[in-house]
Amino acid sequence: MTVFSESAVEQTQQEAVDLSNPILTNSAFGQAGDVPIVLEAESFAEIRQEENVLIVDVRSPEQCVDGHIPGAVMLEYSALVAQKGLATGLLPSAAYLSRTLSTIGLTAERHVIAYNDDNGSHAARLLWTLEVIGHSSYSLLNGGFAAWDELDLPVVSAPDHPSASDYNALIQTHKYADFEYVMEKIGDADTVLLDTRSPDEFHGKQIRAKRGGHIPGAINFDWTLAIDQFDNGRLLRDAELLVHLHELGITPDKEIIPYCQTHHRSAHTSVVLKHLGFPRVRAYAGSWSEWGNRPEAPVTL
Repeated sequence: MTVFSESAVEQTQQEAVDLSNPILTNSAFGQAGDVPIVLEAESFAEIRQEENVLIVDVRSPEQCVDGHIPGAVMLEYSALVAQKGLATGLLPSAAYLSRTLSTIGLTAERHVIAYNDDNGSHAARLLWTLEVIGHSSYSLLNGGFAAWDELDLPVVSAPDHPSASDYNALIQTHKYADFEYVMEKIGDADTVLLDTRSPDEFHGKQIRAKRGGHIPGAINFDWTLAIDQFDNGRLLRDAELLVHLHELGITPDKEIIPYCQTHHRSAHTSVVLKHLGFPRVRAYAGSWSEWGNRPEAPVTL
């Protein structure tokens, strides 16, 4: 790893999934220019210094002992979530998000490239938030900081300190699901309720709310199944992901409602699905921290 000072600074199983279908291409989901939703470190290195690129490090300070990607600004994960009662992963207000995103210098023209460690779930929560407010120009660094460091690319010891902007966040309610929306979608043949927690959480063996279990009719797809655990947390190849999802009945012709406990694992799955071209992804931010604590919510083991 080279540390600089701030001043120096093959498609498979096509019988199961047709990857030539335009709905399954990255361009099916609105992105700026030719920058894909999931960005490899080598490609990132070529564009990171472009004027309209905003690099956001969503790690905690304790995780940054090995430095930062040059030009990255810091954003604490806690700034991306709100709490109401026992529901701890809710979407903050538009006013709060406007202030938060202004502190990192976000403008409507900038393409956000986010990263962290821990398989990218916190960075994905930022990108999901941007999607909800209509800022669709974003990418997830595949493999996070580890992928950058693996290539012995330059790092700096401190993050960038941007000039504040005046960003105006406008929440688009049709891009996320709330409690009432999920209730309406139970049993809907056009909808997949996608539980991205562990199997033990799904089946109520590990309980992290007043009640355990899952939303009736939900399909369990542990979010880590999308990740190659032997390749620094990078995603599996698209073809492999699509086949696995297809086998579970998770197909792009349906509306997909991902959820987890506090919507960071399911935010990662949401970004993965959009990367794969799924056009109707409407995640449930309240997730199990809300659902499992509301007595009127139906639960299945």
